[in-house]
Amino acid sequence: MVARRDRALGALTGLALGDALGMPTQSLSRQRILERYGALTWFVDAPDENEISRGTAAGRVTDDTDQALILGRLLVEGAGRVDPRRLADELLSWEARMVDQGSADLLGPSTRRALQLLAQGAPAGTTGRWGDTNGAAMRVTPVGIVYPPDPIDRLVDAVADVNRVTHDTTVANAGAAAVAAAVSAGIDGAAPAEAIALGIDAARLGSTRGHFVPGADVAARIEWACELVSSSRDPLEVIYRLVGTGLATQEAVPAAFAVVSVYSDDTFQACLAAASLGGDCDTVAAMAGAISGACHGFAALPGNAVATLNAANPALGIDPLAERLLELRDHLGAAS
Repeated sequence: MVARRDRALGALTGLALGDALGMPTQSLSRQRILERYGALTWFVDAPDENEISRGTAAGRVTDDTDQALILGRLLVEGAGRVDPRRLADELLSWEARMVDQGSADLLGPSTRRALQLLAQGAPAGTTGRWGDTNGAAMRVTPVGIVYPPDPIDRLVDAVADVNRVTHDTTVANAGAAAVAAAVSAGIDGAAPAEAIALGIDAARLGSTRGHFVPGADVAARIEWACELVSSSRDPLEVIYRLVGTGLATQEAVPAAFAVVSVYSDDTFQACLAAASLGGDCDTVAAMAGAISGACHGFAALPGNAVATLNAANPALGIDPLAERLLELRDHLGAAS
């Protein structure tokens, strides 16, 4: 049986692997990716035609991993809670570093809008009113490591609490709750199908948290997406054309779950497939890698891929963070 530590490490590393594999292909069309690479089989440098990641070396992670690790460190610092001002300050500091490095891979639209409102003096509890894109779901994996899946209400409340400063909406909470719950289920030993089922339940509950914004039901779209690909001869094309891989939570999150359902036995193959989708595929691959990595564990990941990731990103610090997050999980489990 895979140990919880291995699963927690697998979740964070799977997230980073998916993110790094999708770094060069993010924002490109699926047709262009197929023309240039066929199907991705390894890390590649970002091409000059990529307006977001051009000039970035193979194996480097993007904002998906960086923001998840920021959130994880703040969860440790706050013993399971995240101070909204601290999160805002950390995200702004991160973006300033990216600007200094000449990177175009900066904050997403919902996060940027919220932080601009904070800078203008808006109360932290009001700034996430319209945040409905996938930024909350892409960085939520540490919440899934910290909070056990039972009671599910507590996990979903923790997700909504973390989201409040930037993504305080029904759609964003549904998507982030789905990812966090699926990761949490994986940490406790769930297989991918079981993790997906819990993610759907959490999405339904998450849709009752936050301010209402119009949008398709995330839980229903995850369920539909997984059913859709189960009978498809070309599931990746179906995900790209029908489910969608855009910034919208109700596209990106169901797309990630659909990838996990298709590539249920192999985290790295799930990451490669998601990174080959096109659109916001670094985020889709990061979420798929986190869920699958939690289910299968770190030991199931290819050692040469992990070595490449670590060499390209020597300051990630995933191992000690996974340990600290699990310590919090044990504490919360004992308190429940």
